[in-house]
Amino acid sequence: MSLQLRKRKVASTVKIWHSPAKINLFLHINSKREDGYHNIQTIFQLLDYGDELRFDIHNDKVIKRTSGNEGVAEKQDLIIKAAKALQRATGTTQGANIAVVKNIPIGSGLGGASSNAAVALIALNQLWQTQCSQQQLTKIGLTLGADVPIFIAGHSAWAEGVGEMLTPITLPLHYFLVVSINKPIPTQKIFSHKALTLTPRIAKIANFPALHNPHNDCLDAAIALESGVLEALNYLKSAKNYHYQPRMTGTGSCVFLEFKHEKDAQIALNNLPKKWSGFVAKALNTSPIHPV
Repeated sequence: MSLQLRKRKVASTVKIWHSPAKINLFLHINSKREDGYHNIQTIFQLLDYGDELRFDIHNDKVIKRTSGNEGVAEKQDLIIKAAKALQRATGTTQGANIAVVKNIPIGSGLGGASSNAAVALIALNQLWQTQCSQQQLTKIGLTLGADVPIFIAGHSAWAEGVGEMLTPITLPLHYFLVVSINKPIPTQKIFSHKALTLTPRIAKIANFPALHNPHNDCLDAAIALESGVLEALNYLKSAKNYHYQPRMTGTGSCVFLEFKHEKDAQIALNNLPKKWSGFVAKALNTSPIHPV
């Protein structure tokens, strides 16, 4: 789903917000932290593809998911958790009915749940007029997930720490073929798997165009859990005119291939085996939820 509009009105009280996907151009896991998280280095690239969230604001303090995301229990849905966290932090007495149109596959490494949570925080902060700063929203977001801050910041970035230490960067507006093997991989299984690798050497942002190791340290664990990841990576090598080697995003299970020209990406998509699904998206440097 192309994200051409930042937000638009569809009824007197309902607002639509777009929630972009991301890919990791590389992912190094440097060390495990005492709090259970991992120190990482990565580049987050935002994409012109994502989900759609609809907010209907009311004054009875009830927060409810009215449709969408049925594969996730409402009490576990990061959208609902984000809305309630903002409500608690600000003391607002307002509520919201929230509907979701899901396009980003669950358990894919594309950041769908984190993006949804960030959009919920940003949208409701505006719609409820709770006036939290971006820094305050980021603090709330980090309690929900390590990838939430990148979507609140709303710019492709070099990331360190658990993913919250962000340096915005401007990347080429290339096209990406993203392929899903249609088998989600839970993040917790990746980080507890014996095949998870580490890259103790700390890279420097100045060197990222020529990183000696453009590897995803979660790849071996993902392949051990779902061999289809390796099959898809090997298949993508048969495409024509791609710009860089096939890679896996995040903790999987989606893989991607970068192209300079949209037509080449579309040809590769059209040739994709029917057992997989995929889409072509253009790179974004700025999220559609923020003014350009």
